[in-house]
Amino acid sequence: MNTPLDKLTRKSSGRRSYTKTERKRGRYVRARPAGDNPTDIAFDATLRAAAPFQKEREAEKKQRNMAYALNKSDLQRKVRVRRASNLILFVVDASWSMAVSERMNATKGAIMSLLTDAYQRRDRVGLIVFHKDRANLVLPPTNSVTLAKKALVDVQVGGKTPLSAGLLLAYETVKREKLLHPDIMPLIILLTDGAGNVSISGEIAPQDEAHRIARMIKEENFRTVTINMEHIAFDQGLAAKLAEKLGGPCYSLGQLKAETLLETVRSEMNLR
Repeated sequence: MNTPLDKLTRKSSGRRSYTKTERKRGRYVRARPAGDNPTDIAFDATLRAAAPFQKEREAEKKQRNMAYALNKSDLQRKVRVRRASNLILFVVDASWSMAVSERMNATKGAIMSLLTDAYQRRDRVGLIVFHKDRANLVLPPTNSVTLAKKALVDVQVGGKTPLSAGLLLAYETVKREKLLHPDIMPLIILLTDGAGNVSISGEIAPQDEAHRIARMIKEENFRTVTINMEHIAFDQGLAAKLAEKLGGPCYSLGQLKAETLLETVRSEMNLR
């Protein structure tokens, strides 16, 4: 039987992502009307756009002694794409609310596998862990396998679930990376049961606060994948509700073991 995950992992082969760029670099793939921005003009497309009007512009050509008449409305700009590096940011609940050892083993295995690719593809991988009353960026975005191994050796677990803090740190980390690397394509991998019980502000309920930050992430069009770590017997649908606020898909741990987690991340990087 084919599951949504089966289709997802077969749809794309994990090639390096492509992104549109406004800079005059990258491969020219098509043209669009220049409008009020007549830069990086596509001369071939501009000539084609003007071709149907040459007969009706005969008088203009004679008056200006031109062989070919161009108007501002004919101008076409180049649309370019370039290979963009990805930022894969894992955001992991390390509280005692879920099967910590299983979650950590899957996460560490996937991060190390992704870093092997990142070394060749110039992708960057980071890790945020949240538990007790705070979230920590234990692995700042990097493609260094050595740094990753050091960060992953001793990830502490236990305590409450500051879900809001984890989401906010993810939001801030991606925003900062986008400023430093404008063409980077971020993907947030959130491993959680969706239940938060620590508020940052102390003014609204932890769950409402987490959903508010999730909507901030969605408004920035940051790609997300939520992995529901709750046992199926106790699942209240909180992770699915959070994924809806984030605007990305939600999978269960049963669907995503360590080996398929890597393939899912690779597929998501190429689906959007």
